[in-house]
Amino acid sequence: MLYPAFVEVDKDGTASGWFPDVPGCLFAGDDMEAAFADARSAIDAHFELLSEKDLPIPGAHPMEEHVVNEPGTYSGGRWLYVDVNMDKFDGRAERINITLPHRLLERIDSTVKHKPEYGSRSAFLAIAARNELHKSD
Repeated sequence: MLYPAFVEVDKDGTASGWFPDVPGCLFAGDDMEAAFADARSAIDAHFELLSEKDLPIPGAHPMEEHVVNEPGTYSGGRWLYVDVNMDKFDGRAERINITLPHRLLERIDSTVKHKPEYGSRSAFLAIAARNELHKSD
């Protein structure tokens, strides 16, 4: 899942930022590259802690939504997106038995075959379920 982050760069080139969807998750670095690396580490550590404490992990909203809802907050900086593998935070995998229409299953398998970022049918279904559940957040 892609989480938007807002980054401010100081005159000396150092950068710091936050994730608008993840209260309290801050990051920084000596330059943009280091700040981006720290952003990945920060959100992973934040979600790991939330997961350990059995607290909900916030969903991501598009950057444009933040800009529209709080226009003065997001000026003079840059946006970046951090891709978070949500599988790490959803607990252990469980095997289930489901029934799907044949043509739908063929379309899923074709998509997975042509887009290796999904990895597997199960990963595709997990991503689709997360996206659908996120709509109700």
